[in-house]
Amino acid sequence: MKRFVLPVVLSALVGAGVTQVVLAQGAPTVAVVKDPGCGCCTKWVAHLKRAGFSATVTESAAIDAFKDSKGVPRAARSCHTGTVGGYVIEGHVPAADITRLLKERPDVVGLAVPGMPVGSPGMEAPDGHVAPYDVIAFDKSGKTRVFASHR
Repeated sequence: MKRFVLPVVLSALVGAGVTQVVLAQGAPTVAVVKDPGCGCCTKWVAHLKRAGFSATVTESAAIDAFKDSKGVPRAARSCHTGTVGGYVIEGHVPAADITRLLKERPDVVGLAVPGMPVGSPGMEAPDGHVAPYDVIAFDKSGKTRVFASHR
């Protein structure tokens, strides 16, 4: 009977490993550029990873120039900027909204959560308070529209 236990256990472990490798290969990678030393950006990246995304993080003191190069409207800016799947992600955008963006593939440059709203991913309040906020989509001309509302 012991002869059969080892192959079954090994088979289960190999199967689990293969599944994890396949999931990791399919996980979109968000390339994040953030303000040096910003803690909320690190918390937002952790939120992305919990949701199944991969992430790379680069700190830059020239983040405004990076935002300019990506076409992020000034009124939509926050403390970090990411790119994924050909889109720009500005600020504390929830992972579910990024997933929706990548699935629907609208004709926009990206999504933004302007400022740093309390309760958005990475800006969680100790008391659980969430301020209402919108995720906006922006196009090449800087025109914006509400993509998702969080209340």
